[in-house]
Amino acid sequence: MKLLGIVGSLRAGSYNAQLMTAAAGTLPAGVELGVYDGLRAIPPFDEQRDATSAPPAAEAFKRAIAEAEGILFATPEYNGSIPGQLKNALDWASVPFEHNVLRNKPAAVLGTSTGMFGAVWAQADLRKVLGLIGARVLDRDTPVPLAEMSFASGALDSELLEAVTATVIDLVAMVNERARALTA
Repeated sequence: MKLLGIVGSLRAGSYNAQLMTAAAGTLPAGVELGVYDGLRAIPPFDEQRDATSAPPAAEAFKRAIAEAEGILFATPEYNGSIPGQLKNALDWASVPFEHNVLRNKPAAVLGTSTGMFGAVWAQADLRKVLGLIGARVLDRDTPVPLAEMSFASGALDSELLEAVTATVIDLVAMVNERARALTA
């Protein structure tokens, strides 16, 4: 099974990149996670360009999503919501709307922040955006609060790692369920 990880932060070594690495360490046997690293290159969404003339960076993003069986997001919270570059990339992925690459794609959301709430608002907003695009999104908050402390030792504590693991396992189950439905 092939999952795609998308980190909403552009900062090298961000806490959400560390969270994605922690999530990758919880994958069951036979599941691989490739992390997409091209968000920075995607230009602003332009609705006057039709889906057949999307810029190459947006096409590469859409192709990466299409090739994955499920998507795992790790997002920070910027001003109470998701980062603009992540939202921009999802706008490109959403066209053409009726047949977009996220339609019925299993997805899950994690998030960490330096505050007490662990990017809960961003996670809720990202799930809403993904749901409106047509993805099948796991309805769960998986917050990792106080990122500086949570990652200070280099590994998440057992309680936080258990929550991340549960989200990853449920995403894998959603992917398996979708595969069974498609072959039935």
